[in-house]
Amino acid sequence: MTVLPYLVAAYIFLVGAAGMATSRNLVHAVGCLAVAQSSTYVLLLAVGYRRGGTAPVFSDVAPGIRVVDPVVQALALTDVVVGATVTALLLALVVQVHKRHGTVDPDELTELRG
Repeated sequence: MTVLPYLVAAYIFLVGAAGMATSRNLVHAVGCLAVAQSSTYVLLLAVGYRRGGTAPVFSDVAPGIRVVDPVVQALALTDVVVGATVTALLLALVVQVHKRHGTVDPDELTELRG
């Protein structure tokens, strides 16, 4: 087992988190959140990967043959759907913030400070 996929997932997450922390635009922050969230795809695929494994279609696979984990594949697909939904919702909120306040710079949104 290699650690390369885990390092790639950590690097992608750190790039997205750094982008969110330094973002001066809400649209950019949402994009960086999507990048950070895509690191979970790499992580899930790294967890479910089995060297020499075949597709998890059990109708034509002989007993004892190694297959990849189908649960991890289902979780990755669910993660993609949830990520797209969250990104769409956040972009819709950014559009509403721009309509009401005229800016997408978080530092200029003084009305929202508590």
